[in-house]
Amino acid sequence: MNSELIEQLKVQLGTNGLPYSLPIHPNLVHLTLGLFIIGIFFDIVGVFFPLEKWVFKFLAIPVERANFFDVGWYNMLASAIITFFTVGAGFYEIMLAEAPLDVKSAWGMQAMETMLWHGVGGVLLLALIVGMTVWRGFQRFLWRKHEDRQVQMSYLFVGVAIMAVMYVHGTLGAQLAAEFGVHNTADQLLRVGKDLNAMLK
Repeated sequence: MNSELIEQLKVQLGTNGLPYSLPIHPNLVHLTLGLFIIGIFFDIVGVFFPLEKWVFKFLAIPVERANFFDVGWYNMLASAIITFFTVGAGFYEIMLAEAPLDVKSAWGMQAMETMLWHGVGGVLLLALIVGMTVWRGFQRFLWRKHEDRQVQMSYLFVGVAIMAVMYVHGTLGAQLAAEFGVHNTADQLLRVGKDLNAMLK
């Protein structure tokens, strides 16, 4: 792309290096994570429901096993949908990122290396989440639709493994914001020497 066009775009960018005041990607990330984790958690509770049924009875919570699987399915489906927007916003915002070249993360990587791994990881997680949703859909509507336990144990194990990948991937994103100051408004204001207290008044 022509460097003059990029410079024209930079004139319109705010303090955090984006054309809007708050980054969108981190907010969508937490929505993706929450929906996925809740989906897997409720499926786990549904699988072990016969063991925990007395707890719900003791707490006078009227619930059936199918309710947990419904929550698991709809959260997984919502996670797959929102992750497309999460990854899209991430790639848009990473293209506008300006990170210091002389800083290394706690993992010993520079900014560009961290951004590349974070971008590749985002696409991988998108594929995994969509794959899990398709797998979950086959279990719900075809393979196990007449069974009390709607999900396979292997599905739950893979879901927990994906959560571990999310933790590593999220750490890379946190390093981009905290250690490199990528789209971190407060960090950018401090770099240009502005007083944060004066900005809040």
